[in-house]
Amino acid sequence: LQISGYLNLLANTIDNFTHGLAVAASFLVSKKVGFLTTMAILLHEIPHEVGDFAILLRAGFDRWSAAKMQLSTALGGILGACFAICAQSPKGAGETVAWILPFTSGGFLYIALVNVVPDLLEEKNPWNSLQQILLLCTGITVMVLLTLT
Repeated sequence: LQISGYLNLLANTIDNFTHGLAVAASFLVSKKVGFLTTMAILLHEIPHEVGDFAILLRAGFDRWSAAKMQLSTALGGILGACFAICAQSPKGAGETVAWILPFTSGGFLYIALVNVVPDLLEEKNPWNSLQQILLLCTGITVMVLLTLT
């Protein structure tokens, strides 16, 4: 088995840990914020997990082992949620949310931009770059609209 498969599993576990932090912290804010965060993470996770499964197959895992390993990385999300709940301050959830949500949001933005910006800079076709920028702006607009409702 190639080391890339194991590195992907580690990265996926850390990613799922931050997702668990975000989901639990957002439910501490309100049910609405919690459900919106959960839906956003689910929409992100579906293609992400399919891609990770393909990486594991390419690294030499068989289908069953890859599926089991993918499911085991989900424990990172449960640990993240437990950590967020256990990290609540005696003064209330506000202090917990004050550091967890900015931490996870900043991490998600960093990862997204690190993946997108280099591709935009290497793109030779200006039309493709414009489409990617418009889709990125559309995603940001949808997030803003969801927070306003």
